[in-house]
Amino acid sequence: MIDKKDFRIVFMGTPEFAVESLKVLLESGFNVVAVVTSPDKPAGRGQQLSQSAIKTFALEKNIQVLQPANLKDPNFFDQMKAFQADLNVIVAFRMLPEKIWNMPRLGSINLHGSLLPQYRGAAPINWAVINGEKVTGVTTFFLKHEIDTGDILFQKEIPIEVSDDAGSVHDKLMIDGAKLLSKTVDVIWQGQYTEIQQSKLQASELKHAPKIFKEDCKINWNRELISIQNLVRGLSPYPAAWTYFENGAGQQIMCKIYRTKIEEVAHAHLNGTLLSDDKSYLKVAVADGFLFIEDIQISGKKRMPISEFLNGFKEIKKYKAV
Repeated sequence: MIDKKDFRIVFMGTPEFAVESLKVLLESGFNVVAVVTSPDKPAGRGQQLSQSAIKTFALEKNIQVLQPANLKDPNFFDQMKAFQADLNVIVAFRMLPEKIWNMPRLGSINLHGSLLPQYRGAAPINWAVINGEKVTGVTTFFLKHEIDTGDILFQKEIPIEVSDDAGSVHDKLMIDGAKLLSKTVDVIWQGQYTEIQQSKLQASELKHAPKIFKEDCKINWNRELISIQNLVRGLSPYPAAWTYFENGAGQQIMCKIYRTKIEEVAHAHLNGTLLSDDKSYLKVAVADGFLFIEDIQISGKKRMPISEFLNGFKEIKKYKAV
């Protein structure tokens, strides 16, 4: 077995979720010879170039950073080959060409935010909460041709509490996932691991986690109360569930909704009816109860508690949610 400091790792990732994994690998004494991340992108009103969270962290640790625009670029291939990596480690990154993930001596592993084979795809955390799951988790696995289908190394279950939203589940998976990834790299380095084919864990019904688009986030006020509540939870804080408030003249205000609570009760109001005391609460009628909006953001304004929103919007009862 080679010395840990001679075990060469190339780490690939972009968002904050990946930073904790890289941090734990370095704290465990592994030799990360390079980090691959997305190119800097314009952000904010000034459209100034903004670098990824993983790039910021890697530069602080004096790790070489590559930012290929095209993962099939021959120059990128040559740079990767020069690193002579024993293992690629991927956390929240793009789909890689085979000649990149198959390049290291021991291949490439990925950390995924679900209990595979459930919730393969780009948004596993969001969809697990949207679908009302009580449990999710993290999985480490070897990459193969079809996305998120490789042989599993380790998994860890994590409960989804009623009080959780996508943001809090993300943070729990980020911490536990980093620990699981470090454990995975350690057993690969030692050559003491077994793999489990996903087909052996496959349930009769597979749930998927495709990329989320704007229309996926629009609230349908004809759905059941708990379904709407889970949609809000599963999209908070990003990209956020949204709706229109519309008055009798057809004027619409677009609203993002971040936090809600529910009241299951019989009533005679039409779906989408807004009820409020104009001070402390705003609730929306649906077939089996009321959805209380607690945090909201309207176009051009910051996110705010509902009391602040009502303080500046005194005609809310002239509107309905559509």
